[in-house]
Amino acid sequence: MLVLSRKQSEAIQIGEDIEIEVIAIEGDQVKLGIRAPKSVDIYRKEIYVDITNQNNEAAKLDRNLLQFLKSDSTS
Repeated sequence: MLVLSRKQSEAIQIGEDIEIEVIAIEGDQVKLGIRAPKSVDIYRKEIYVDITNQNNEAAKLDRNLLQFLKSDSTS
């Protein structure tokens, strides 16, 4: 993990397409601005984890349903 210190209005650059700027610092919160191509999905970590978990659960349901349908059709 790369750890950087930045002050308000300072930024970091990721590759050619992504820039993250410190917009404001208010108490223990830091507001970040992210410039990235529209093709890049940007999520808060907890939302991304939730989406991933939901997708994994849906995939399990699909596999279970396929197994059920397969076993039902051979009866």
